[in-house]
Amino acid sequence: MQTNNIEPTRQPPEVTWEHILVWQKVYDLIESLPNYFKSEVLIKGVNVTDIYSVGSLLSAIIETQIVDMLNKLRNIWDTDNKYSNYSFIRQSQTFPDILLINTQKQNDIIFGIELKAWYVFSKESEPSFRFTVDPDACGKPDLLVVIPWFLSEVISGTPNLMIPYIELGKYAAEYRNYYWIRSREISNTRSMDIIRPPQECRHPYPQSKLESSDKAENDKGNNFGRIARAGLLDEYLSKIKQVDYLGIRVLHWMKFFKTMSENKTSVEIDKQLDAMLANIMIESKHGREIPEYQKIMQELIENLQRLKKSLET
Repeated sequence: MQTNNIEPTRQPPEVTWEHILVWQKVYDLIESLPNYFKSEVLIKGVNVTDIYSVGSLLSAIIETQIVDMLNKLRNIWDTDNKYSNYSFIRQSQTFPDILLINTQKQNDIIFGIELKAWYVFSKESEPSFRFTVDPDACGKPDLLVVIPWFLSEVISGTPNLMIPYIELGKYAAEYRNYYWIRSREISNTRSMDIIRPPQECRHPYPQSKLESSDKAENDKGNNFGRIARAGLLDEYLSKIKQVDYLGIRVLHWMKFFKTMSENKTSVEIDKQLDAMLANIMIESKHGREIPEYQKIMQELIENLQRLKKSLET
């Protein structure tokens, strides 16, 4: 059981580690994944209100495709063919999701990646996955990677990736526990204890994710492990929300999809769409000096206006 609470610090792999170069190359490659990712998946004929059910399925497909892509891009992270016996493999029901492993010696693992694809227009406007693995079950080089994606034509087209969030897995797990205990120390109303797995399950690359996970003693809302609520992604999410997508900031698209997904009356939807359209038009007139975007932006605004009118009929 964990009750002591000291804010953790990041401890990346030592520069003298024998695999540090391949680790750094893979890290850099993950950062640039949006430049390489191409999917044959094509979505058509999905209603706005149904996009979330499709989003969960697509996230799983994207995660699988990323593993395949990392192997296909071997020439980038293994330029001298030193790791010809190693490949990225995906595993289920255990931590982490992906291993860079010697395919001829299954116990020869360089590092792992916990990969989460996140549909950026999801209802909660933030990644909602739970990361509960015990800090000691994370190897020092293991990574937690969150990859946002959207469809190329808003509710149709092919998946496109955005800049990923990358964090050391061990640090993320330590910070999650630190945040949980600290937030309950401040409130002074709930148990702050975290139940850790048995010592024999607290080691890198465990056989079972369930048996190697921490649990909060008092977690009626099932919120333990929600990394986005611990503040780790705050700065990253702020940047994502300011990105332009088809001439409109991701933040406004999030508000649009959230409005359409909620069970509200036509009048309530009408008011929210009006407010969102007003904000977009203000931005189109002030401080957005990108002329080539103007036509696309105006078309999108007009489409949203037509959508709003259709809700009135």
